[in-house]
Amino acid sequence: MKRIIFSLAAFCIGCLAFSQNKDQNKIMQKTDASSVISKNPKTLFDPTPFAFSHATSHEGEGQYVFISGQSGGEDLKHHLSADFRTQVKWSLKNLETVLAEYGLGVNDVLKITILIVDHDQEKLKIWTEEMHTTWKNHTFPASTLIPVPKLALDDMQIEVDAVAFSKNKMH
Repeated sequence: MKRIIFSLAAFCIGCLAFSQNKDQNKIMQKTDASSVISKNPKTLFDPTPFAFSHATSHEGEGQYVFISGQSGGEDLKHHLSADFRTQVKWSLKNLETVLAEYGLGVNDVLKITILIVDHDQEKLKIWTEEMHTTWKNHTFPASTLIPVPKLALDDMQIEVDAVAFSKNKMH
């Protein structure tokens, strides 16, 4: 009798383990197809004209990529133009260059932080225009803009850091 109970218990445990494994596969299949999700609650103002989303998230397996602040420095010599728009364009281009190293693009960015020296409404307008140019689908990451009196180098006018998400690729 003990042998029958033991065999029945072992059978039940095996069935339970098998069913748990099947459920785990369903979860993995579900999450593999997910992507970056932007949310702009209807009870808050619409931030898309200002080139950001209230929040972004990612469901699924993958890795986060934390990108250091990218200045508006041009190429390897890191020349800093006196023109704010030029620095904005280069900071976004430099951000895209780092993203490309991971096989990512701007649409994989969940969050950005922008530091602007002597911020004013004209600089905000320029930043917003360039964001709309860079994020062509107008699905923007969560964003924080911080006015600052100075950055690391004397002529730096802008610095942009980011957090992106890279989905695991199936082999």
